[in-house]
Amino acid sequence: MRYVAIGDSFTEGVGDERADGSVRGWADRVAEGLAQATQEPVQYANLAIRGRKLGPIVDQQLEAALALEPTLMTYNGGGNDIMRRHVDMGRLMELSRHVVDRCRAAGVRLIVLAGPDPTSRIPLGQVVHHRGEALTADIVALTDEFGLTFVDMWHDQEIRRAGYWGADRIHLNAAGHRRVAGQVLAALGHPAPATTTRVEDPHRSVSDNLLFYRQHVGPWLRRRLQGRSSGDHRTAKHPDYVTISPREVPRG
Repeated sequence: MRYVAIGDSFTEGVGDERADGSVRGWADRVAEGLAQATQEPVQYANLAIRGRKLGPIVDQQLEAALALEPTLMTYNGGGNDIMRRHVDMGRLMELSRHVVDRCRAAGVRLIVLAGPDPTSRIPLGQVVHHRGEALTADIVALTDEFGLTFVDMWHDQEIRRAGYWGADRIHLNAAGHRRVAGQVLAALGHPAPATTTRVEDPHRSVSDNLLFYRQHVGPWLRRRLQGRSSGDHRTAKHPDYVTISPREVPRG
């Protein structure tokens, strides 16, 4: 199996950091789960880069991914677009349809994901929520049209709990990434790796909320005003295949 993931920070794995500071994430966990389930090595590439809007994902990642001749691709995007002041929802669907058309033409099995909904805990969350609902509805219609596998994390109620999210309240933590990986593996007909980790929701005080605004909301707003992105000058973590062996899959 040759598996390639394209997308933004959600697919890159931000929030699911290893001890050395590198990120793991649900896509890594899917590759590991596939290796465990099949007991065969999986060739895995991840072209996702944090901060990317959907246009750059499609323009810069799609053809590079297809050039690797994958048998399986996962695709998610649009989360950064719907958090901007102005967004062309029609253009987002044009881009997604292009991804579907190119994968169908190449004979690649495509799994489309809607990312989880963080909007109950972020500023202007209601505006973003309405956009996310509209985008997810359009994606459902697109995947239904072509009979594609769709993993809808946007409407997953469990993952909306605070215990699945990192300190910035935008990115999932390790527990959140484990849950997404489990849903993707289930959609592929494989069991999720077993875990005994219990997810506890944190208690957040007034001082915690003030710290959140100072450490995360403020820097995010400054980047928007300066036209910068958290992904500036970053490259994909696995632009070419790495081999995931069933004997080397980490626990947890």
